[in-house]
Amino acid sequence: MSRADLFVVCKNPDCGAEVSPYVTECPYCGTRLQKRAPKLDKGLAPAKRSRGVPAPSLGRLRAGEIPGIRADSGPYVTGAIILATGVFWIATRATWLQASSLVAVGPLASHWSRLLSAPFTYFSSSSLGSGVYQFATLFAIAVFGWLLERRQGGLVVAALFLLGAIGGTAAAVAAGTTTVVAGANGGALALLCGWAVPDLLARRARRDYGGDLLGTGVIALVLLAMPIARPEANPIAGGVGVVVGYLGGLALVRRRRH
Repeated sequence: MSRADLFVVCKNPDCGAEVSPYVTECPYCGTRLQKRAPKLDKGLAPAKRSRGVPAPSLGRLRAGEIPGIRADSGPYVTGAIILATGVFWIATRATWLQASSLVAVGPLASHWSRLLSAPFTYFSSSSLGSGVYQFATLFAIAVFGWLLERRQGGLVVAALFLLGAIGGTAAAVAAGTTTVVAGANGGALALLCGWAVPDLLARRARRDYGGDLLGTGVIALVLLAMPIARPEANPIAGGVGVVVGYLGGLALVRRRRH
């Protein structure tokens, strides 16, 4: 048997692992390799068949599957973040809650719960800048949260978003550079950077990569420049999000290699 028959190379440029030719998905990154695994050669395992062991099969298909291809799981964590933001927005618009009671205002004193509520709160003013800030942040969360959740799973998305959003809000309040911090620019930048790091490393190594780094860079610049239009989009919060996303992306790449 030739070496080429012993393994196949994962098609994901960030993975490239050598895996068995009898699997449909890479066990390391989940990339689909083929629709259906090839049948085992009849001459490979006569002993097992002599004992009455049934031949391998793909098993019963579940809803949403086609033979040999597993159905994608939905971006549930990313959707939950968007939904929670929408609930807070409706509540403040309907005056069920006052935005001033949800945003982080330094010093926090005993209002530590605002570190959790502030990233989901945007001012409901008619100002164009307020709407642009909310749209740009939620757009970045939706796009890069979805991409990252497909690649790494929901727990990674939740961890990066919460660390970037809550950590960025806490750092901005502690620095005392502004009196109000609101919105999730830190969380959005953490997801964006966490997704982009593997592609940046692949580009540095002059390997193929599948992401659009130009478009990613434009969105990152918009988020980083948002404090010019909206003071509650604190630049320190955004900087913490970048650091969290970069370190998280490096950790994910290292975990995949090992």
